[in-house]
Amino acid sequence: MVSRETSPIPTPDLPRWLEPSRAVLETYVHVLATDAVERGLIGPREVDRLWERHVLNCAVVADPSGQWLPRGSRCVDVGSGAGLPGLVWAIARTDIAVVLVEPLLRRSTFLSEVVARLDLGDRVTVVRGRAEDLPELSGSFDVATARAVAPLARLLDWTVPLLRTGGRLVALKGQSAVEEIAAAGPQLAASGLTDVRVTEAGVGLVDPPTVVIVGTRGAAQ
Repeated sequence: MVSRETSPIPTPDLPRWLEPSRAVLETYVHVLATDAVERGLIGPREVDRLWERHVLNCAVVADPSGQWLPRGSRCVDVGSGAGLPGLVWAIARTDIAVVLVEPLLRRSTFLSEVVARLDLGDRVTVVRGRAEDLPELSGSFDVATARAVAPLARLLDWTVPLLRTGGRLVALKGQSAVEEIAAAGPQLAASGLTDVRVTEAGVGLVDPPTVVIVGTRGAAQ
């Protein structure tokens, strides 16, 4: 069992499907607001907006009624940092498994400690390394994600090879998502990613809604 540690900021209203995860999410926010700030993973100015800007921004993509994370998905979070979005997804969805890929030692150490603290070790694995240097992970995931890691043109090389045929890229982006897709035209053509489009998660729950670029890996040529 995870001991409940109250966040230093109030917990907002949560959608009904997230209520079973409230206690673990509150503990995670507590860790982000304390340990992660002290260790330089989260800026102190972010503490007051951890829920809205970060945790719920990620959680709405895990909505089981949404189009982004199919039931039972095996997911990989590239450049996971403090665990956004991968750890949030694992907390919100007990039916998925998540691999957190993080090259920096201090961040991967933090992630391993938090996974243990939240008792998620049966479904969450931390891998220290760069995605492009981990061939053993190639072609093995249903969903690959990243948040605030790199523009789409660069992100494709790190995420698409990790997907199985038919797997889905679910990249959390900002308001420039449409421009990123346009700028990544040649890289998209070479990547084999199809049906690439911009979607919004959490409409009516978070303001602004979370902007998500999605695409599907086609069959190998």
